[in-house]
Amino acid sequence: MRAYMGSDVDGTMSAPAVSAGPGGPAPKPLDQLPRLARDTTEEDPWPVSVLSQKYHDAVARWPGAWIEGQIVEINTRRTGSAYLTLRDNFEDISLNVMGFRAFATQARDFRQGDRVVVHGRPDLWTKQTRLSFMADRIKRVGTGDLKEQIDELRRKLKGEGLFDAENKIPLPEFPARIGLICAPKARAEGDVITNARLRWPTIEFTVVHAHVQGPQCPPEVVQAINKLDQDPDVDVIIVARGGGSFEDLLGFSDETVVRATAACRTPIVSAIGHEDDWTLIDLAADLRASTPTDAAKRVVPDLVEQEAIVLEARTRIESRIQTMVEGETRLIEGYANRPSLTKPQTMLDKPQRLVDDSRVRLDIALRRIVDDASLTVEKLQSSLTALSPQSTLDRGYAVVQTANGKVVSSPDQVSEDQDLTLTVKEGKIETRVVAAG
Repeated sequence: MRAYMGSDVDGTMSAPAVSAGPGGPAPKPLDQLPRLARDTTEEDPWPVSVLSQKYHDAVARWPGAWIEGQIVEINTRRTGSAYLTLRDNFEDISLNVMGFRAFATQARDFRQGDRVVVHGRPDLWTKQTRLSFMADRIKRVGTGDLKEQIDELRRKLKGEGLFDAENKIPLPEFPARIGLICAPKARAEGDVITNARLRWPTIEFTVVHAHVQGPQCPPEVVQAINKLDQDPDVDVIIVARGGGSFEDLLGFSDETVVRATAACRTPIVSAIGHEDDWTLIDLAADLRASTPTDAAKRVVPDLVEQEAIVLEARTRIESRIQTMVEGETRLIEGYANRPSLTKPQTMLDKPQRLVDDSRVRLDIALRRIVDDASLTVEKLQSSLTALSPQSTLDRGYAVVQTANGKVVSSPDQVSEDQDLTLTVKEGKIETRVVAAG
């Protein structure tokens, strides 16, 4: 394509700046081109660059203006530039806005959904003949209508307990099959499948395609969730979509989608947009992933990590078994070296000493008992001897008894010619009474 120097809107042009491409005809000097658009013909047209420059010059004379809209997309860069997409609050019309330096610094305080007024001037980039709005000031005038509706729905569903932590279902540690909901031929599908299989090669997928923006998005996503939830082979569900504007992600804040997510009995993971993007499905899901790639990494374990865990566990088990065996070996060796096993007779030494000591103590005790008993017998014998009638007889006395053995203690107890027995020290004497009284 031929390129020319800039021209005034009235058609005054300068000399050509760039020659034709290789093999092409030489460009006409600018002063030989038609001055006005109505002067162009099929045989004498304007190059694209000329038309683009004329548009630029015309747009440059448009006055600056304040405009109002809702931020549906915002991107601020460290280089000092900011790019916004504003949506009309009443019509489905959007406008690209860009700004530098002071405007970019101001724009860092704004988010998707904010309703703002922006001051700037129209600008046309001649390289692509693209019209945009070059802004220099921005002010917040309130949250956007859509954001207010989403916040109201969020408060309503939260009050019903749909976002409560106790309702979350934990993800399986080792899923065998993942149910994936995404757009047909979407990059998110490849990101999830590729990253999941890199971590866990045996993982299987059941993919259900659905619209991920526009009016068809909510019913198709709800239908896909219900279908995968009824599949007994699906262990976990991932709802994935790449990045997009605030408006593009609205389908995932739809009430039917949120309720279907909260009611799903299979663990469900939301991976909508990028890390800074938030939708209501993120609050109802059992786990929110920042990106589809992050969802794949969080749903399946890492084979390398699991192998390392198994290896470490085996090492610990082997070390513990080895320590246990060594301990038992030392214990057995200790038992084997004990005298009770090497010289079993030593086991009887202590009981023998106990028996010997007991015999000595028993002998002493018995001797003491016998001595005490002998002493008592001797004392009793002495007392008995002292009190015995024999001792009286030994002193020369006699005991007189009648024939029937009755002791006579008075002369009145006997009569003449009565037989009596006299017991003396050496024996008995039979006698007869000659006279009594």
